[in-house]
Amino acid sequence: QVQLGQSGGGLVQAGGSLRRSCAASGGTFSSYTMGWFRQAPGKEREFGATISWSGSSTYYADSVKGRFTISRDNGKSTVYLQMNSLKPEDTAVYYCAAAVIGVHKYDYWGQGTPVTVSS
Repeated sequence: QVQLGQSGGGLVQAGGSLRRSCAASGGTFSSYTMGWFRQAPGKEREFGATISWSGSSTYYADSVKGRFTISRDNGKSTVYLQMNSLKPEDTAVYYCAAAVIGVHKYDYWGQGTPVTVSS
């Protein structure tokens, strides 16, 4: 069974930066596609970014492209999300997720941690 443990929540002013981390235990982290999703208050969960098992391929939602960077360290079984130029509309609960097979179905999810961006 794969467990994903996320770093704590964060509070930052608009224009600031935060880095989220997500550490996996169990399973074979280095073979999984990893993703970051978020859910803002009153909204559905939305896709943010994904990274291939090797780290050679990444893909971003238009809303975060150019500001957020997803990366991974397979030796540490950890995926990261560097968030720069944060905006109040980035306020949400952020979730990491692991896809065991393929890139469209995520099988395991982190517990979610809040990020609040003040204006």
